[in-house]
Amino acid sequence: MTTTATRDLTDLLDAVRGAVAARAGWTGTARLVADALRRNLPSADVLTAAQRLGSPDGYRSHTLHVEPDGSFSVVAVVWLPGQITRIHDHLTWCVFGVLQGVEHEELFDADLNPVGRNDNHAGSVSGFAPPGDIHRVHNTGDTTAISLHVYGTDVTRVGTVRRYYEALDGR
Repeated sequence: MTTTATRDLTDLLDAVRGAVAARAGWTGTARLVADALRRNLPSADVLTAAQRLGSPDGYRSHTLHVEPDGSFSVVAVVWLPGQITRIHDHLTWCVFGVLQGVEHEELFDADLNPVGRNDNHAGSVSGFAPPGDIHRVHNTGDTTAISLHVYGTDVTRVGTVRRYYEALDGR
């Protein structure tokens, strides 16, 4: 399934396929996919003008590619200023790269105690795998932020790759 011309993502998709084929376990795969994304991070133009607009109702996700064997998906997330996720972790490895703007990330331990924070600017790439990947992401900038996420599953089949935590943010 593709909602954006795959020719815009061809080099990235080929590199992710190679990383996944290494069968390095979740942590190793996240590291390899992060390296692939750093080398092949596209511009925000990988999205159509309409997809880059965002929505005042909440951040928007656009599935750009699902690998036919279900081994990974590529999803773009568009955040208007002030939009924030609930505290969550992931059910599989995840790698993200910021294409535009700034995404502020708060990191938590298993007891939901704050353990760190990052400001991820355009060009930043990070990857992680459960357990220990509990975070919340917030567009703290005054412009639209856009990030590209690569998840280790078929997001159209599983529905969500996130598990949410209620303790701190009540959402």
